[in-house]
Amino acid sequence: MTSARDEILGRLHERPVNGEDQLPPPWQSRRQFPDLAARFEEALTAAKGEVKRVADLPAALEEIGRLLSSLDAERVVINGAPAPLDEVTWEERFPGCRWHIAGQSEGALRAFCAEADVGISSADAALAETGSIVVQSGPGRSRLATLLPPVHIALVPGERLTADLFTWVAGRGEAEFPANLVLISGPSKTADIEQTLAIGVHGPKRLIVILY
Repeated sequence: MTSARDEILGRLHERPVNGEDQLPPPWQSRRQFPDLAARFEEALTAAKGEVKRVADLPAALEEIGRLLSSLDAERVVINGAPAPLDEVTWEERFPGCRWHIAGQSEGALRAFCAEADVGISSADAALAETGSIVVQSGPGRSRLATLLPPVHIALVPGERLTADLFTWVAGRGEAEFPANLVLISGPSKTADIEQTLAIGVHGPKRLIVILY
């Protein structure tokens, strides 16, 4: 006796393959933002995040120095990749802090992150629609650096701005996705049954994106 499943699979196997059996074209976003940076700042600010817009990488590093000073940061954990993080000698540029670079520094990363004042990362994309940054894990890219310290600073080049998640995924083509991919939209937030919002209970209390 033929089951419904066998019948359906049989029909699929019998279907002829011709020139019309092609994948659809890449999805195109219908969201249009005249100024991606302005939209990103607006969306992230609404989500309780902070955006610092500067002209270039040297100005971005100066901004990081000001932030570390204002936070009285003593212990800073930073991901060793991707660019521009791997282009800076952090210990030499900011000697007043004790640094742990994921994938490079000796010692227990988890223990350092648990006591760190600030975690620094870059982002693979910045989504204008929702004010989110996309952070991948992998060699030199630890999730702990973005989750355990009370302040997360993300250093993001402006060319990584894109309209929304779908546009970013479509633009990746056939590139493989990592085992872990996190979309971060502001600091950690949670709410009790009465919907009273609490910030920083399960992660960083502040997310600061330096966009250059």
